[in-house]
Amino acid sequence: MLGMCRGRRKFLVASLALLFIPALTWLYLSAGNFQVKSLPLSPLEPQSATLPGGSRDRLALEMRVREVEEENRALRRELSQPPRAAHHHHGRHGNQSRTYSTEEGTGDSEGQRAVAAGNSSDCAQQPPVDKCETIHVAIVCAGYNASRDVVTLVKSVLFHRRNPLHFHFITDSIAQQILASLFHTWMVPAVRVDFYDADELKSEVSWIPNKHYSGIYGLMKLVLTKTLPPDLQRVIVLDTDITFATDIAELWAVFHKFRGQQVLGLVENQSDWYLGNLWKNHRPWPALGRGFNTGVILLLLDRLRKLRWEQMWRLTAERELMSMLSTSLADQDIFNAVIKQNPFLVYQLPCFWNVQLSDHTRSEKCYKDVSDLKVIHWNSPKKLRVKNKHVEFFRNLYLTFLEYDGNLLRRELFGCPSETDHNSENLQKTLSELDEDDPCYEFRRERFTVHRTHLYFLHYEYEPADDHTDVTLVAQLSMDRLQMLEAICKHWEGPISLALYLSDAEAQQFLRYAQGSEVLMGRGNVGYHIVYKEGQFYPVNLLRNVAMKQVNTPYMFLSDIDFLPMYGLYEYLRKSVVQLDMANTKKALVVPAFETLRYRLSYPKSKAELLSQLDMGTLFTFRYHVWTKGHAPTNFAKWRTATTPYQVQWEADFEPYVMVRRDSPEYDRRFVGFGWNKVAHVMELDAQEYEFVVLPNAFMIHMPHAPSFDITKFRSNKQYRVCLKTLKEEFQQNMSRRYGFAALKYMTAENNS
Repeated sequence: MLGMCRGRRKFLVASLALLFIPALTWLYLSAGNFQVKSLPLSPLEPQSATLPGGSRDRLALEMRVREVEEENRALRRELSQPPRAAHHHHGRHGNQSRTYSTEEGTGDSEGQRAVAAGNSSDCAQQPPVDKCETIHVAIVCAGYNASRDVVTLVKSVLFHRRNPLHFHFITDSIAQQILASLFHTWMVPAVRVDFYDADELKSEVSWIPNKHYSGIYGLMKLVLTKTLPPDLQRVIVLDTDITFATDIAELWAVFHKFRGQQVLGLVENQSDWYLGNLWKNHRPWPALGRGFNTGVILLLLDRLRKLRWEQMWRLTAERELMSMLSTSLADQDIFNAVIKQNPFLVYQLPCFWNVQLSDHTRSEKCYKDVSDLKVIHWNSPKKLRVKNKHVEFFRNLYLTFLEYDGNLLRRELFGCPSETDHNSENLQKTLSELDEDDPCYEFRRERFTVHRTHLYFLHYEYEPADDHTDVTLVAQLSMDRLQMLEAICKHWEGPISLALYLSDAEAQQFLRYAQGSEVLMGRGNVGYHIVYKEGQFYPVNLLRNVAMKQVNTPYMFLSDIDFLPMYGLYEYLRKSVVQLDMANTKKALVVPAFETLRYRLSYPKSKAELLSQLDMGTLFTFRYHVWTKGHAPTNFAKWRTATTPYQVQWEADFEPYVMVRRDSPEYDRRFVGFGWNKVAHVMELDAQEYEFVVLPNAFMIHMPHAPSFDITKFRSNKQYRVCLKTLKEEFQQNMSRRYGFAALKYMTAENNS
C-alpha cells in the first residue's frame, strides 16, 4: 500500500510537470520585453535583485527551465523503475505521518488533527523500527504500592511488544528488592533489567520543595541524563500509572521525527492547570500554552547532554523557586518552565500517546474512537474512579492486564539473538536430563519449576526488637484459606511472613480482600509474598522457603495457616529464647499441636482450659485418629503435667511445629502437594543435630476445613502414592550421602515403621 501511494503521487507530479513546463517556456520566451524577477529555489533563500534587460531575464529563465526539465527527467527515470518494497524506506527517509510541533500551534483541534493524520491513511505509517532493535524504557519506582502498579504497565508493554526491551528502573531499596526478584523469577526472554539507586540521587533534587504526593521521587526524571549510562542515546520515560494499548515500538519510531534541537517528546497537558484559571488566585508554574504532561517522555539523551541539560533545568528551577517557593506537580513544573524559555527543545506528540484520565481534562478530544488509543495515563489520585464517558472501556483494558497471566508473556522473539541467560540455560539443561517417560516425571519437574514471585505485595514496615529475641510466624496458603488471616493476626501480634499461591486474578481478589479488612490494614508487620500459580501441584515447600527467606528476625516459628496459636504465644516464645539460650545452641522448640472438629470454638485462654476441653472431647491431639506417628514423640501425656521444657528424641515420621533460628535449613522442594513435606524437614534438622525441646505452656489448635485437593489426590491416586514413596527413598539416599553414617538411622527407622 505504501509503495502504491508513492507511485501515484510521483505519477501525478510528473504529469503536471510535463503539461505545465512547455506552456511556461513558450509564454516566457515570447515576452522578452517584460521585467522578470528570478524565482528563489527555496523559501529560505533571499530574493535576488531584479536583473535589468530582457537578455538577462531570458538567461535566468532558460537556466530555471533547464533545471526543472532535468528534475523532470530524473522523476521519469524513477517512475520507470519497479516499485521497491516498503521496508526499504525506513528511518528518516520513509513516509511519515504528519505531527504538529509547537511551531504549528497547540489549538483545541490539535488532538483531532493528529488523530486524523495518524489513523486516516495507510500511506502515512510510522517509520518502522528494526526487528531486533532494543527499546529502552526508564521508570522511576519507589515503595511497595508503586512496585505493584508498575507490574501492570510492564504487562501491557510485554503483551504488545515485538522487540527486545531494556528496562531502566530508578528505585529505592524496597522496589529494587521486589522488582529484582520478580524479573529474576519471571524469566521473560529478550528483556534486560538494570537498577539505579534512587537514594544516591536524592541530593541532586532534595533542595527542591515539592508538594506533589510523589515526594522526592517525583523529581528523579530531571536527572536521567546523569543517571543512565553515558552511551545510552535515547530512552522512553514512563510513569508507573501508564497502560499501553499498542506496540511500544510505534512510540520509539517517533524519535525519527525529531528535527533540529528537539530533544524532548511530550504530549500537551489536557487539563487547564497551567492556564491558571482553576480557582481564584491559582498561580501555576510558567508553561507554554497549556503546558506538557511528563507521564510519557521521549528523551534524546545524547543531545540533552550536549545542551548541558543539568545546568539548564537547575538554573530555571532556582529562578522560578524564588517566587513559586515549591513545585506542585513535581518534575512536570520544571520541565514546563524550561520549555517556556526554550520552546525549540520540544517535539509535541499526538495526544493519543498520553490520554490523561484525570477529572476535568480534554482527554476525549484525543481520539475519535477508543480503538485509536495508544497510551492511557491514570494520572488522577482517583485512578479507576475518574470521570470520563469512556471510563468503563479504559477500566476494562486496565483490568485485563492487571489480571492477565504473566506466565503467558514468557514468549520468545524469534530471529533476534538475545543475551545468554545462564539461569535459563541451566534450567533447560536440567529439565532435558529428566526422563519424560518416567511415571513420576511431573513430580520431578516441579522441583525445578521457576515460579514468578512478587515479594511484599502490600506495604510492610517492621524493625525487629533490639533484644535479639524477636520471632516471625511463617506460613503458606492458597485462596481458599484467606478467611484464616484475620484470626491469625488476632492471635499473633508479632511479625508474620506469608507466601500465597495465587493466579494473577486471585492476587487482585486478595488485594481487595486485604484492603477491605480493618484487621489486616491495621497490621504493617505482615509480609505478603505472592507466588504465582504454574503447574499442577501445590508447591508447599517452595512456598515455605519463600516465606522463610523474607524473615528479618533472629527466629521463626514454622506454622501452617490452618493453626491458631494460643494467645500470648509470641511473647512466650521470645522469653523461651532467653531461657533456653537459643542464641548459642541448636534447638528446635516444639509447640504441641491440637485440633478441633468444631467450626465454632471457644478458644482456650490457658493450658488449664485446654486440658479441660481435651478431657471433654472438644479438642484432640493433632491427627491422633489418622496419623498418630506425626506427633507422638511430643509425648502429650508428659506435657499435661510438665512445668518445665523437656527434650524428646526424633522418631520416624515426626513432624512437629517448631521455632528455630533463621539460619535453619530450608524445606526440600521435591515434596509437593500432600505427604512428607514437613517430615523431611524435621529429619534434616535432626541430621544437623538440633535438639527437640517441648515447651510446657505453649499450644496451637488446628481449625477444621474441607479436604485440600492434594490430599484428595493422595488418597485416590495410586500413582501419586507410588511417586511419593520413590521421592522418599531418593531423599533418604541423599541424606546418607550428605551426612554419612549418622544418617543410617533414618533408613533403619523407615524400614521398621
